[in-house]
Amino acid sequence: MDSYRDFAAVYDCLMSDADYPGRAAFLARLFERYDRMPRLLLDLACGTGGFSFEFAKRGVEVIGVDSSADMLAVAREKAQENGENVLFLCQQAENLDLYGTVDGAICCFDSLNHITQYESFCRAISRVTLFLETGRLFLFDLNTVYKHKTVLSNHTFVIEQDGVYCVWQNETDDNTNQTNITLDFFAQENGVYVRGGEEFTERAYTESEILAAIEQAGLELLAVLDGEKQSEPTEKTERAIYVTRKIVPTASFLKEN
Repeated sequence: MDSYRDFAAVYDCLMSDADYPGRAAFLARLFERYDRMPRLLLDLACGTGGFSFEFAKRGVEVIGVDSSADMLAVAREKAQENGENVLFLCQQAENLDLYGTVDGAICCFDSLNHITQYESFCRAISRVTLFLETGRLFLFDLNTVYKHKTVLSNHTFVIEQDGVYCVWQNETDDNTNQTNITLDFFAQENGVYVRGGEEFTERAYTESEILAAIEQAGLELLAVLDGEKQSEPTEKTERAIYVTRKIVPTASFLKEN
């Protein structure tokens, strides 16, 4: 992923309607339904820490990992301001390296879609498995092929939130399921607007590719849900949540990988 240097400064403004408390509550219910609430949670691709802080408020010890030092700088500043004790590490998902195991993991807001090489996508999921205790859950969401080809496609969106004006342009390749995204945003500073921008690519993975990556990583699939409606997915689901459980002991996984 890119460093998101400019994007980090405006990310929270643009995501002000994300409802982290509601989404975190849904994830917590999934943990409780299929296992239990983690004691030590990995928040992979944590960004500015929205989900990390929500789980910390629930008494969960959290390790937040992101590849962007600028996003993490914002997260650490928020943690200091709010007195939240979260460990933040700057690492790429496919090179995840923790000090020990965790008993739960999440990866939210289509972060894994930002990994556009399938081998790296599989490796990222496998690295989570390596540091996840056997029998514990990894919950992650992905933007669907439907969303890339129909909703994003070659459309342009305009977002205006709290003094930030953003033009979001998409260019989708239907053959590769990849969408090139260009963000131009204008943030108000001292009464004037300062321009910034980011360019990155997301890839939508097919169901067969996702299932193969899950199996290869030593996980079993327990459920797939619509990430927005929090119900059974349909052919028009835009973001799907995958509930997976580690079934391969770490020692065996290390020998195989």
